[in-house]
Amino acid sequence: MANHKSAEKRARQNTKRRLRNKSVKTRIKHVTKDVNLAAGEASKEAALGKLAAAQSAIDKAAKKGVIHKRTAARKISRLSRLAAHKTPD
Repeated sequence: MANHKSAEKRARQNTKRRLRNKSVKTRIKHVTKDVNLAAGEASKEAALGKLAAAQSAIDKAAKKGVIHKRTAARKISRLSRLAAHKTPD
């Protein structure tokens, strides 16, 4: 454990940030899974609706610095392709 006051504060901050980042990354995984499931079984409109929610969550994560902006762009691009072309309509 940290011995200095500033190191103790830094340890507290790192714990808070780690938990916040973990929550955001889990959210990204869930919305990605929702789009994948919707593209596989639901109508195209449902898949595109889920895609909008996923895009918002991924963009927010990139804006906060949880994931890199290019990683966010890649994820959104792949989900968009999936929702547009892999739907059973």
